[in-house]
Amino acid sequence: MGELSGKVAIITGAGAGMGRAHAQLLSERGAVVVAQDIRGDTAEETVELVRASGGQAYSIACDVAETGTLMREITAMGERLGRIDILVNNAGIGGEPVIEDTTEEFFDRTFAVHVRGSFFAGKAVVPFMKQQRSGKIINISSIWGMVGHHYASPYCAAKAALLGLTKAWAKELAPWNIHVNAVAPGGVVTEMVLSQPDAEKKMAAKLSRVPLGRYAEPRELSYTVAFLASPQSDFITGQTISPNGGETIVGI
Repeated sequence: MGELSGKVAIITGAGAGMGRAHAQLLSERGAVVVAQDIRGDTAEETVELVRASGGQAYSIACDVAETGTLMREITAMGERLGRIDILVNNAGIGGEPVIEDTTEEFFDRTFAVHVRGSFFAGKAVVPFMKQQRSGKIINISSIWGMVGHHYASPYCAAKAALLGLTKAWAKELAPWNIHVNAVAPGGVVTEMVLSQPDAEKKMAAKLSRVPLGRYAEPRELSYTVAFLASPQSDFITGQTISPNGGETIVGI
């Protein structure tokens, strides 16, 4: 039996990349996982991978920015499974325009997915966690939310907003033994990263700023998520852990 045996974990954006890796590892640790994704087919692929490894998994197909639907789906899943113990707010979108090229539509969509989706996913799980008097919420931010970047300012701002949300929720929810933390990765090799224009060129340029000299694999980030979801982190809340290969210490 794993350390998360009997726990139910909701993971948004779990159809690929980091989200899929989180689902697989939490399942290996014993959790029942619910994989949410805007694409139902990729969410089902994650479910099939988990089940093929002996785990228990379910899927939710919806857009996290459609918060009414998102909340209804999460609530229904919690009622079906009898509890919700872990929420990983992982869903995100890319795009790296400079200020002059940023449209209102892109700006609003970036905040709708990263911030509004995370907030209302949290709103949906909190009643279950309060009733249980326990829970773990893990918001996936980014190193760019900590230190910024010379482009992609809407993404940086949205990821920074998640850090503020993490601290506020940690204070608000502590009386119910609900822990809220953030993970702010550096470079990770995911489909979203590789799909960006000039991805290989940008990745190669960034490696000069990473002391470990490489990007992370998604599963390496999942180990941090699994730690924050586990009893081992029961005295940690309101914190941001940034697995970034040492990138934030360059130049100091």
